Amino acid sequence: MSSPLALLGGPKAVGDYAPSLFAWPIITPEDEEAVLGVLRAGNMSGTDVTKRFEEAFGAWLDMPFALGTNNGTSAVQAAMFGCGIGVGDEIIVPSVTYWASVIQSMTLGGTPVFADIDPTTLCMDPNDIEWRIGPRTKAILVVHYLAHPADMDAVMAIAKKHGLKVIEDFSHAQGGLYKGRRVGTIGDVGATSLMSGKSLAIGEAGMLVTRDREIYERACALGHYERYDSSFTTEALKPYAGLPFGGYKFRMHQLSSAVGLVQLKYYDERCVEIREAMNYFWDRLEGVPGIRAHRVPKDSGSDMAGWYGAHGLYFPEELGGLSITRYAEAVRAEGVDEMSAGANAALHTHGLFQTADVYGAGKPTRIANAARDVRTMDASLPVSEGIGARSFFIPWFKHVDKAAIDMFVEAYHKVSENYQDLLPGDPGNPARLGGWHFFKHTKKK
Repeated sequence: MSSPLALLGGPKAVGDYAPSLFAWPIITPEDEEAVLGVLRAGNMSGTDVTKRFEEAFGAWLDMPFALGTNNGTSAVQAAMFGCGIGVGDEIIVPSVTYWASVIQSMTLGGTPVFADIDPTTLCMDPNDIEWRIGPRTKAILVVHYLAHPADMDAVMAIAKKHGLKVIEDFSHAQGGLYKGRRVGTIGDVGATSLMSGKSLAIGEAGMLVTRDREIYERACALGHYERYDSSFTTEALKPYAGLPFGGYKFRMHQLSSAVGLVQLKYYDERCVEIREAMNYFWDRLEGVPGIRAHRVPKDSGSDMAGWYGAHGLYFPEELGGLSITRYAEAVRAEGVDEMSAGANAALHTHGLFQTADVYGAGKPTRIANAARDVRTMDASLPVSEGIGARSFFIPWFKHVDKAAIDMFVEAYHKVSENYQDLLPGDPGNPARLGGWHFFKHTKKK
């Protein structure tokens, strides 16, 4: 029998551990020298280092075209523009994701159509896509959410059937595998954030990858004026070379590029250790009532990349209906600072996608150019609306320190074993769990 819960006066499960257990990114003198080289050369706004990083990134994913951007938001917008998303076009997107997977479609005059998520993978549910497709649907955007690869076989089959483009947002899963294939390389175009909190963390930056030259050239034309020149082969772009087609400036800062070149060299091997640590954590919790791992099945050919945004799945019915809020409070009291309920709040429930007239069109921006009122389909997103009460943050271990990880394991064991002590006074869950913004990105002590 475990000791009494810390929340109720017992000792904490988690004691002291090495600060490196959570410290990220790993910055060495090699990273520092790379940055200093750019600074000393006064070359912060050039493109030579960035192009070297693009070449390395493209080679890493075996993709012929890679384009660095100033952030992941710009990379996703460029991917949408590259696929031709424009005025009146619809794009199917998951409701549970960070806002920067979605909002740019409205900036381009398009219309996001929200699809529900799968309660196990937390990625877009392929079974909820087809009925949302309309005459103006042009693309499907999938998010490999919280490092779990989406069901790309099913998505690609639907896209092929209906003649749609597929955009992969792999900001949570750089380097991850889906059935042996790198995520971000399966659809028509991939886009990712590389900001300092991600598993591949290089600073405020993003990257677009594709095998389609026209998508690449359209992405360049949108926000890279210095590359938009007579070498382009896309006929519709040739007459306008010299100025950015969309009036944007998406160039990656070369300090980030320099860091990227170093981080990429060690990224895969660092991810191996992260996955070993995270899988050890979940293996030790196998069978504990009320909680399940959010991870890919073993021997599936898929993996969780750098396990960004690590989460678990919650089953209150196994714990007498104990709210995730109360469960999380008890685990935090055991010394697990990272423990909190929910993930990203369902985007379709925010007023921006229902009533906001951002650009003064006289109607909500989301449907300003739409052929139909897609908001009527928002009533059929039950998993997205309820996932906050059935998901929770877990520690994101960066190293295999089994003794330390075992302390965190014990915290969850204790709370699940003593759940009945938490039922009295359980306040239940608030109306909304999760946030519009994202998570605590780094843990350093």
